Amino acid sequence: MSTTGATADPLAALGSLPGVADSVESVRKAVDRVYGHRIMRRRSTAITSEAALRGARGSAALSGADWALEEVRRRSDFSGDDEARVVGAALRLTAEAGQLLSIWRQSPLRVLARLHLVAAATNGDEVGRPRQAGEPVEEPLIELAAPEATEVHGRLEGLSELIVAGGSAPALVTAAVVHGEILALRPFTSHNGLVARTAERIVLIGSGLDPKSICPAEVGHAELGRAAYLAALDGYVSGTPNGMAAWIAHCGKAVVLGARESTAVCEALQRGAA
Repeated sequence: MSTTGATADPLAALGSLPGVADSVESVRKAVDRVYGHRIMRRRSTAITSEAALRGARGSAALSGADWALEEVRRRSDFSGDDEARVVGAALRLTAEAGQLLSIWRQSPLRVLARLHLVAAATNGDEVGRPRQAGEPVEEPLIELAAPEATEVHGRLEGLSELIVAGGSAPALVTAAVVHGEILALRPFTSHNGLVARTAERIVLIGSGLDPKSICPAEVGHAELGRAAYLAALDGYVSGTPNGMAAWIAHCGKAVVLGARESTAVCEALQRGAA
């Protein structure tokens, strides 16, 4: 995303793109519906925990580890193979997200570096920092050409400036741009998809749209499918108004589906079935 132009608040300007206001309204209604459920008054902690588990499962699925929810719930060791390590990374990131809200508002780049460190869980020199010139990117499910390191650093700084400056953009728009920009840049040598979706979660929580983190967008992204996810990302990368609007709408649908998932959890808890 270009952060230059005539407007002083480019994120807010995206809110006027065709269809974006409708997406924002749909998300607000879906989130309000979950928060208004009467089971939330008694069991909000349980719903938050379940949303975290389901969100991690969804994010891992989009990174190639499409495990059944009960398998994720049952496992305690995630070191066995590549898929297990992806699921373990997704779970660690979900647990970490809520601890980084105050830092995000002041230094988004520190948070992104921390997320990569948590996801990678190794001591390699390339961990916890943006990639340097000549370093490869391991993100096999995203076939778009990765920008050069110099472009990555410049665009990350621009994104950070927008986040720190704040503005009037709806939470959905900001979350979608953060998510899309990280996927487009792939700033780290690995785990960029997991980091991008966790950053989206952090924005949705920190903005006040979903303060209890009970509407896991990762569930919705997984439900919409990898093909739709990558097609929407193509729209973001194009930078065109229609492409950007399509990506924001896709992220909006994902949040709505995440809210629907937690509504179902509320209903199950109310019936005593979960």
